[in-house]
Amino acid sequence: MRADRLVATLLFLQTRGRVTAAELAAELETSERTARRDLEALAAAGVPVYSQRGRGGGWSLVGGARTDLTGLTADEIRTLFLAVGPLSTTPASRTALRKLVRAMPSTLRSKAEAAARAQVTDGLDWSRSPAMTAHSAALDTLRHAVVDGIQIMLGYARPGSAADERTVHPLGLASKAGNDYLVAGTDRGLRVYRLSRITHVVPTGIPVVRPDGFDLAEAWRSLAARIEDRMLAATVHARAEADTEPLLRGLLASRLRITRTLPDGRLAIEVDGPTAEIVAAQLAGLGRRVEVLAPPEARRRLATLAGELTELYGPARSAPTTTADSAA
Repeated sequence: MRADRLVATLLFLQTRGRVTAAELAAELETSERTARRDLEALAAAGVPVYSQRGRGGGWSLVGGARTDLTGLTADEIRTLFLAVGPLSTTPASRTALRKLVRAMPSTLRSKAEAAARAQVTDGLDWSRSPAMTAHSAALDTLRHAVVDGIQIMLGYARPGSAADERTVHPLGLASKAGNDYLVAGTDRGLRVYRLSRITHVVPTGIPVVRPDGFDLAEAWRSLAARIEDRMLAATVHARAEADTEPLLRGLLASRLRITRTLPDGRLAIEVDGPTAEIVAAQLAGLGRRVEVLAPPEARRRLATLAGELTELYGPARSAPTTTADSAA
């Protein structure tokens, strides 16, 4: 956009003092003709820019005039570069960071550069599965679709399911507890899509239909509350041995509540989750150290799991022959 170039031109002039059209064109990756037109536009708009012909000439700000376009403090600059530093793996973000650093006073430049180097982004989770990250092409396409208001064909894979494709209206991006999400309009209303599950993004060229009075922050609060209600829809009551408390807290975090200590030293606990069966399966790994009391469907799920495990691993079963054993 031309407004972006004019701001970048002014910042470059402010930093370098005197520039030629060729130098400006190389910095902003435009033609010399475009760079010259931008400089002339600044002068026509009343910005104190003038040109000097001949050897050693170029364009300058009258009297070394300076314009504070950001008003950023040192702390704000550090915060900004901490946020965008991991994005510098892309050519576009590297260019943007380089231009911003050059436009800063020398007293702030070193802090900005240090902050930009202070983080790294790894595109693989611990299972070695690639996720949509700040430097993925799909995310770049998605961001452009949100800003430009273009509908997209979205590939989405839920855990344990093959990816399917749907057309959505991208309305905004949200971040919560280290995970990023897309808020989008669909035929069934507003929906949330976790970015790490998006497999591909294809713009359709069709404008987004934005709900009347849509506000991203308000929509996110409503959607997040709805999701959290579903994630905590069931409560399981149990008794746990006291020494399991660290394990339970690590496994369940805020979904665990210890209501009291029982006379035999065990802990009375309550655990929230999407369903009683899912909570029961999560507690099953602690064996007899946790006794589930209610609801009945949680106890039935544990009994089913116990039967399946006994059938698979019980004393009547011999260990299967592995490939390594066969080769030996």
